[in-house]
Amino acid sequence: MTLWTAGFLVGLIVVLVVAALLIGILQQAMRILSLAKTASGVVADIDINTRSVWALRDTNTVASQILDGARAIDDNASAVVAAVSHETQTETAA
Repeated sequence: MTLWTAGFLVGLIVVLVVAALLIGILQQAMRILSLAKTASGVVADIDINTRSVWALRDTNTVASQILDGARAIDDNASAVVAAVSHETQTETAA
């Protein structure tokens, strides 16, 4: 075996190893692309399914406003009851 033949064989082995590595890299890149497409679809579903959670802030604000209104009505009703009860007590005392 001459030096030229040995160099040719070493070069051939290097080229084959590099080609095998490139094929492996391409296969992994295709796998990653496939997983990324699947993940993108899942992210879209998660976004749609969790929009109601983000709307809870608005719901809590409206519920707080309704509670404030109910408290005001309760205070006014208590004032009316107190006024009516006071007049009734005054009339029965006289």
